[in-house]
Amino acid sequence: MSKTARSTSRQSRNGAATSGSGGTFLPVEGPPAELPAPLTVQAAAPVPAQKPAAKKKKTTAPESPELEAAPPVKKAAPRKVAASKSKTPPTVETKSPLSQADPPPMVPPVPPDVLPKAKKPSSKKISAQSPEAAAAAAPRLVPGIPSLREDQWLAPYVGDLDRRTGKTNAMRARLTGQGSVTLREFALGHLHYGLHRTAGGWVFREWAPNATALCLISEYTQWEELPEFAATRINGHGDWELHLPLEALDHGMLYRLRMHWDGGSGDRIPAWARRVVQDPVSHLFSAQIWDASPYLWKNQNPDTSQRPPLVYEAHIGMAQEEGKVGSYTEFKDLILPRIAAAGYNTVQIMGILEHPYYGSFGYHVSSFFAVSSRFGTPEEFKALVDAAHGLGLAVVIDLIHSHSVKNELDGLSRFDGSLWQYFHEGPRGDHPAWDSRCFDYSKPAVLHFLLSNCRYWTEEFHLDGFRFDGVTSMLYFDHGLGKVFTSYADYFNPGVDEEALVYLSLANELIHDVQPGAITIAEDVSGMPGLVSPAAEGGAGFDYRLAMGVPDLWAKLGSAGVRDEDWNVEHIYSELTNRRAEEKVISYVESHDQAIVGGKSFIFRLLESSIYHDMGIGVTNPHVDRGIALWKMARLLTLATSPHGYLNFIGNEFGHPEWVDFPRQGNQWSSHYARRQWSLRDNPALKYHALGDFDAAILDLLGTPEVFSRPTRLYETHVGHQVLVFQRDGFLIAANFHPWNSLVDYPIHAPAGVWELALDTDETRFAGPSRIRPKQCYHARPVNGGHEIMLYLPARSALVLRLIED
Repeated sequence: MSKTARSTSRQSRNGAATSGSGGTFLPVEGPPAELPAPLTVQAAAPVPAQKPAAKKKKTTAPESPELEAAPPVKKAAPRKVAASKSKTPPTVETKSPLSQADPPPMVPPVPPDVLPKAKKPSSKKISAQSPEAAAAAAPRLVPGIPSLREDQWLAPYVGDLDRRTGKTNAMRARLTGQGSVTLREFALGHLHYGLHRTAGGWVFREWAPNATALCLISEYTQWEELPEFAATRINGHGDWELHLPLEALDHGMLYRLRMHWDGGSGDRIPAWARRVVQDPVSHLFSAQIWDASPYLWKNQNPDTSQRPPLVYEAHIGMAQEEGKVGSYTEFKDLILPRIAAAGYNTVQIMGILEHPYYGSFGYHVSSFFAVSSRFGTPEEFKALVDAAHGLGLAVVIDLIHSHSVKNELDGLSRFDGSLWQYFHEGPRGDHPAWDSRCFDYSKPAVLHFLLSNCRYWTEEFHLDGFRFDGVTSMLYFDHGLGKVFTSYADYFNPGVDEEALVYLSLANELIHDVQPGAITIAEDVSGMPGLVSPAAEGGAGFDYRLAMGVPDLWAKLGSAGVRDEDWNVEHIYSELTNRRAEEKVISYVESHDQAIVGGKSFIFRLLESSIYHDMGIGVTNPHVDRGIALWKMARLLTLATSPHGYLNFIGNEFGHPEWVDFPRQGNQWSSHYARRQWSLRDNPALKYHALGDFDAAILDLLGTPEVFSRPTRLYETHVGHQVLVFQRDGFLIAANFHPWNSLVDYPIHAPAGVWELALDTDETRFAGPSRIRPKQCYHARPVNGGHEIMLYLPARSALVLRLIED
């Protein structure tokens, strides 16, 4: 999610659930009946140091009126249903799950006809304490990537790493009954809980330990409780079960749960619901029975093992040019071909898990197993994934397991009347900046829910991986708010939530077991060592970490008040290449964080209001020319130095001229800024078209497995001349950031051979002044025991030379 709050953020006020109330956090898509008062958050005092971690805030869903009446639905007489096996549930003593003994491993006893038809779970039993189990805890080490424990600076903390490995092994053993089942078999909660149709009828199960009664209500029961729809508590763990005949429920029927607890009751969306829809009039959400025919997959997941992830971050709803909420089908038909043609090989999709408030960008999730219905049906999303695979695109979605929306009518908060069911008790259960709830990763039932969620999305939708959002918030008790990370001691102290680290390790182990070619990406601004290391080494097992310092670098340089003469090339190169040796990272100039309202995209920082005019080919404006030149140089250098992967946010590849602002009261619920203006990219008379061509050209030239398999080698940084020269594979990149000093016959060190000009940011086709003859060659001459070539290096330009003859 975004690193800063932005003005789209809407804070919902706290509302206590009372008898007859389900809470007060239901959001709306259009103007709510009652607008929430903003929540004032006092940030933690920053610690004086070099560089603070950027604050991240989530957009919180606004409230809606409490549930006083059923939403407008078709009227039908209540059905007479044969009596279920359930009886009136007894009143049970309420106590926190923290005081309960562990239940047995939760391998769901599901009927065979409900089991997935895809990949079978492994039948191999692995002892949780064995070396084999430790080795399976994360993807294999990549040849050439050093071990976490080879870092001498971490020597004082080897004991901490060992403790974390031990905690991971202990939790795995706890969840799997000391290896009586595998973690993969454990993570099948979605086949046990929720509503399932079997050959003999329907079965519904829910975990609600604090509930005293639970009843399924629907439009067919007139939203009233009927005895035959009452569930029975079946064990001391807090599981409830309901059996119904086939004729009791239909595809498309809306339903909820009526939950009762000591002192209150309220309507709830089932925690494991796979489809949730919103009534367009009342704005209330309900679960919907979805019994569609199985989707027939046409394409296999692409092989991602031999290519760097070139990630295109996108949002389904805002991907169309028309000011509206786009659909899965429109994205499949209109946007996926653009992504593939632009040279990207991975699409990272935001906002897929159901979220009640559209303006949250999808980061305040309410239903973790439901595909967001505002964009279409589950089958339409599957068709999107299938089509992407047909184009060779891997599909990654944002997975938000760092927190949950605070809403009660449609979320998990106070689900069974208690605040501690899924979340921590007391203040630790509330995120102070995001106004949301924080999961308790120490509870087996919570890990069952989250791990099953990982397996469900991987298998059901054939996904190729996940970007885990808000990892910094998970890792530290203070959520990293206002915190400065200046030494290794900041990562190994009592302020680290090692239960969250254990969960992330187990989640990565599971995902890579279910889908060995999966891509997992950690969004962490703190730089926690070991995130991209196996759990056996004390790490979390991610494949990649986002290089979040890189967009900060460009944002600061592009800000008003920073003189062009002060763009220090030594600092630029250092920031672009600064990472731990064992980490695989994905670099980027900007993501959605920099594009949302309240901030500025990089090109908007450079051009400001000039971006709205003088963007025609042939139109000269020194301010626009400067900004475009620096924009191209930043993207080229970021890609050329990125060690393992590259990311772009939708539309930024052609310099989209506006920020992102979702419909809200402050903009009169307009979608004008929640769209992408593809016509700018498609118009050859505009510089946007040239910028899109530039992005495609650098990806084609440098975004290859061969280039990414080689490290960068620095040849020269000259701060006074603002010249940076480095080599990557068979390419030599030379950049001159100086605003006016063009360098003639400038000698630069280079390997021996003949070098051809492969790309020039100044080229006419890239909206540049074309000051250098294309395709010319340079012969490296011997000098002082090495070789050098003489270049004409114009101001504010960069050249890519390709070695064509040794």
